[in-house]
Amino acid sequence: MDVRLLEATDDPDDLICRAARNDYAADFVVDEEFATVMDDIDGATVAEKRRNLITHLLDHGHFGPFEHPHATFGIEGISRSCMAQLTRHRHVSFDVQSMRYVAFDDVDPSSVGSGELVVVPPSTTDPDWVGRNQDAGSVDEETIEHRSAVFAEAVEQSVTAYQDLLESGMAPEDARFVLPIGTKVNVVMTMNARMLMHVGDMRAAGDAQWEIREMTEQILELAREWAPISFEHYMEELHGRKNRLAP
Repeated sequence: MDVRLLEATDDPDDLICRAARNDYAADFVVDEEFATVMDDIDGATVAEKRRNLITHLLDHGHFGPFEHPHATFGIEGISRSCMAQLTRHRHVSFDVQSMRYVAFDDVDPSSVGSGELVVVPPSTTDPDWVGRNQDAGSVDEETIEHRSAVFAEAVEQSVTAYQDLLESGMAPEDARFVLPIGTKVNVVMTMNARMLMHVGDMRAAGDAQWEIREMTEQILELAREWAPISFEHYMEELHGRKNRLAP
C-alpha cells in the first residue's frame, strides 16, 4: 500500500493551543498574537509553553481542542476487507474508488495471485505467520506451497469470471460481485487530530488485523511530521489507551 498526506491544517499545534486558550481568555484569541495568547502558560519560551500546554491537555483528557486541525490522507492499494474496517469509524470523511464506474478489464488474471489487483495476505507465503483466531501455529513449506497455489488459483478464477461477465455485457456494478474481498481499492480520507488518535488506538493495536495496522502505523508517522508535539506525546505516552473519545 501507499499512504500519503495530501492536505492538512497549517500549524496544527498552534491551532490546538489557541483553541484551548480561548476557553479561559478574556480577550478574543483570534485577535491576539500567539505569544500573547500563551502568556499565562508555564515555560521560558513560546516553544516550551506550546509543548507544556499540549501535553497537559492530552494527559488530562481535554481532547476538544484536538478536533480543530484536520488532515487528508490518500491511501492506495488496500483491500476491500481493510476498507470495510476503516469505514466503520465515525467522524471520518471518505471517498472510495468505485467499482461501479471503474472496470478492471485490462488486468491479467494470471498476475493476480502475486499481487496484481488483489492484496496477498502474509500467511499465504510466510510459514511462521500466525493470525488472530488461528487454531494452528507455524506450518511447513509444503503447506505454504499448498496455500499459495490455492490462493492464486482462487483469485485468478475470480478475476477471469469477472472479465467474462464484463465481456458478456454485464454492468461493472454487477460483475464485481464475483471479485474477492481482497480486491484493492484506493481511498481518500479526512479526519481531525482527535479522531486520528482514536483510530490509532483501535487500529494500530496489537490485536488489530495486520493490514489495517500497517496502514494506521504509516498514517501515524505522517501525523507525527504534521503535528509533531501532539503526536510525539500521543505515541510515546498515550497510544493504546482507547480513550480519545472521552470528554
